[in-house]
Amino acid sequence: MPDADELVANALAAVRGTDVRLAERQLDQLMVGTGAADGTTAVDAALVRRLVRGLGRLWPRGWQPVDVDRITSRRIDPRAARLVRDAMAVQRRGQSDPVPAWFDEQLRELASEVRADVENVLAAWSGRESLDRADALRAAVDVLALVESLPPIAVLRPPPGTTGAATARPAGTARSGSPMLDRVRALLAKAESTTFPAEAEALTGKAQELIARHSIDEALLAAGSERGDVPGGVRLSTDTPYAGAKALLVQEVAAANRCEAVWSDDLGFATVLGWPADLVAVELLYTSLLVQATAAMLRGRAERRAGSGRRTKVWDESFLNAFALRIGERLRAATEAATDAADQAAAETAGAERLLPVLAARGEAVRERLDTLFPGVTRHRLSVRDAEGWSSGTSAADRASLDVGGGRRPRQVPGRPDDRR
Repeated sequence: MPDADELVANALAAVRGTDVRLAERQLDQLMVGTGAADGTTAVDAALVRRLVRGLGRLWPRGWQPVDVDRITSRRIDPRAARLVRDAMAVQRRGQSDPVPAWFDEQLRELASEVRADVENVLAAWSGRESLDRADALRAAVDVLALVESLPPIAVLRPPPGTTGAATARPAGTARSGSPMLDRVRALLAKAESTTFPAEAEALTGKAQELIARHSIDEALLAAGSERGDVPGGVRLSTDTPYAGAKALLVQEVAAANRCEAVWSDDLGFATVLGWPADLVAVELLYTSLLVQATAAMLRGRAERRAGSGRRTKVWDESFLNAFALRIGERLRAATEAATDAADQAAAETAGAERLLPVLAARGEAVRERLDTLFPGVTRHRLSVRDAEGWSSGTSAADRASLDVGGGRRPRQVPGRPDDRR
């Protein structure tokens, strides 16, 4: 009789193949176990051990706990993701030092904790999920197949167990508790809750103005120190529906905050590269604007149904694409206004030529980081498939003057290239 590790290997190979009957037979073998008195417990432990080993191999390949959690939910289901969280907690318990603070913080946010010994993890999880043994084993094998199939991705921060992990700064959380960012969060929360589009856009514009000032302060502070920081990165979800429109929104928000964005469509996320304060800004704005864009789209749908049109996916997508482009142009105008004001203030002091070279050097460093991590990126061209949806989306993002610096009125440019993808 095969031992537990062989049974797991056979079931995994069968699930990866195309013979459905063979896969079911191998799962039946897992149900039976090794034939020993503790055969089923041994199978459970073998599954979890192999899953834990697979997770440990992902960290040097660029994956982070939140990435694995997100893709498991996307490709399987949230229930499977909860099994992965338990396995990540087990893996963390045996992880070699050093372990960076950001890694443990992600596990805490995912509520990952060791609830049982390795031998009992699968049984404890299936009990919480009210699964019978057959369904639990099938889900566990599917999770294992996914984890072992994930490709290498860009390494954004030193992973656990490597040089630099102990001192790695969380790329998207620099001074995230500052009073300035607290004000930004409050403005964005009001923008999300208001039912008046003009008020929402004015609040968002003010938030971008504060963010731009904060970014300039951080840039000047870093320029006056010798920390030797390099640009970091974060990954933002661009899941279906309307993944392309979400990726475009990420790109527009990133560009307004001196960051670069790359969309990995097949993996369901966009990677944003930039300096810590700017990455915090992009995360905050993207999350808020996604809520605002969805609310505006739903209002547009209702107005459209009240008329002669009917809702279509093409209309929704065109609406969201237009919204992203117009909002991006307005955010960039706010950033430019804040930069001009700061540069003018610097011109009146001894630091007249200090600001713009600092910003230029930081921008070049971000582009170099992009070229290093993503040497083969390509650009996709945005196409307008529904003129009515495009017009509605543009109007939704353009109903109010943001009045944060008097930038030029943005041009509507259907068909402009979107991000490197």
